[in-house]
Amino acid sequence: MIPDLPADIDTIKGFLAEDEAQALYQHALQASALGPVLEIGSYCGKSTIYLGLACRANNSTVFALDHHRGSEEHQLGEFFHDPALYDAGEGIMDSFREFRRNIRRAGLDEVVVPVVAGSEAAARHWQTPLAMVFIDGGHSLAAALTDYRCWSAHLMRGGVLAIHDLFDDAHKGGQAPYAIYRLAQASGLFENLGQVNSLGFLRRL
Repeated sequence: MIPDLPADIDTIKGFLAEDEAQALYQHALQASALGPVLEIGSYCGKSTIYLGLACRANNSTVFALDHHRGSEEHQLGEFFHDPALYDAGEGIMDSFREFRRNIRRAGLDEVVVPVVAGSEAAARHWQTPLAMVFIDGGHSLAAALTDYRCWSAHLMRGGVLAIHDLFDDAHKGGQAPYAIYRLAQASGLFENLGQVNSLGFLRRL
């Protein structure tokens, strides 16, 4: 049981299974005792809430990084496009208003720090060591590689790297997250902490 989990958590837009959410919370609860957590790909804030509740227990912080323009699969005409998050006047997808509403309703405004930018731009002058990095951003190979290369170097020793949407079978899901997961494993910099559903965990050595 997660303390203070919003009663309407299952209605918040997102792609995180319940067992993944529980595992994400538990790892963040341990990691955030050492320092802040960075989430890449916040969307409407469902996973951010689990991370935020864990960080609040340790008086820590979640940096929630997302440009809020949607990944490739969220764009107009694509499979995961959500018309409710589409700004027809601007002709762009925009999940930031929904994200802020959900974080406020969860009482996490003082825990979650939104970083509204692309991954590479946000990382350019980043200096803060991170106790956990959760990669759940764009699923193109270029986007996934950028997220991994920009942020894994900021993970402190003993910190946790979590990567979502891992599928070794291409018929079940995109291969980019699995590619960076294998890259991290092959680097010799991480130990495997196991996988829950499609969510993998590694610890920085």
